[in-house]
Amino acid sequence: MNKQRVLIFFGAHPDDETFGIGSTLAQYAASGVKVYCVCSTRGEAGTVDPELLKGYASIADKRMTELKCAAEVLGLAGVIHLGYRDSGMRGSIDNKHPDSLAMAPLEDVAARMVKIIRELKPDVVITHDSGGGYGHPDHIATHNAAVAAFYAANDSKQYPEAGPAFQPSKLYFGVRPRGLMKMMVRLMPLFGQDPHHAGRNRDIDFTRIFGVEYPIHAEIRLKKKSIMIRNKAAACHASQGGGQPRRGPFRILRIVERLRGRGQRDYFMRDYPPPKRRREKDLFEGVR
Repeated sequence: MNKQRVLIFFGAHPDDETFGIGSTLAQYAASGVKVYCVCSTRGEAGTVDPELLKGYASIADKRMTELKCAAEVLGLAGVIHLGYRDSGMRGSIDNKHPDSLAMAPLEDVAARMVKIIRELKPDVVITHDSGGGYGHPDHIATHNAAVAAFYAANDSKQYPEAGPAFQPSKLYFGVRPRGLMKMMVRLMPLFGQDPHHAGRNRDIDFTRIFGVEYPIHAEIRLKKKSIMIRNKAAACHASQGGGQPRRGPFRILRIVERLRGRGQRDYFMRDYPPPKRRREKDLFEGVR
């Protein structure tokens, strides 16, 4: 009997599963792949308009409800929470909270991830790039732990309490082409946005994103249906502006993609196995 293919995305916050590579996750889920989202934090440090918190005990409860909604829309097989607190942006007081991901030892976070990998036995693992996308401490911590867990999962001497060793076939990082990001930053002022102070709290500097150029080893061409599903899932994250698709820098990014005339795509850097020169069109390429 053929084993059903499995993909795990390790993300830092509720909404990372949608705003980043949501179309790709939806596309694979629709094709029959069991897609799981493992979320490191509950997004406690996010800013939420007071009226959106009515009926919720906390920001974390609101954002996890939004994550559940988005996961159902994307067709995910399940959502797993690692149990850490949102660390906030670099330099914020949330960085020092004892329960924050930023304060957690790498080996402890990796141990939880290894257990999940050994239980779900994914063919493909995806996480953030090493720079955390826009430098968020939780994105970087999630990346570091996911990479450590990926390589430790097949070593029976490491984390023996987490179950029998298992080797996933591939490890990818979601990335953005440097050229696209440069063009987006140039266009942001035309839309009344400051690329140095973006986001709900004006604490994101998008000019830092293209400081590092990540190689692209896989390029997923997105179907119109999967893009529509991703947009519907984004609306679930109303507290983070997901219900306003015409606003924000990533809306500009989609405009840039249309101007290039190549259609919307998601891009990935492959960490394992060592990449070849040719760009892959399928993350499961070569997986038996």
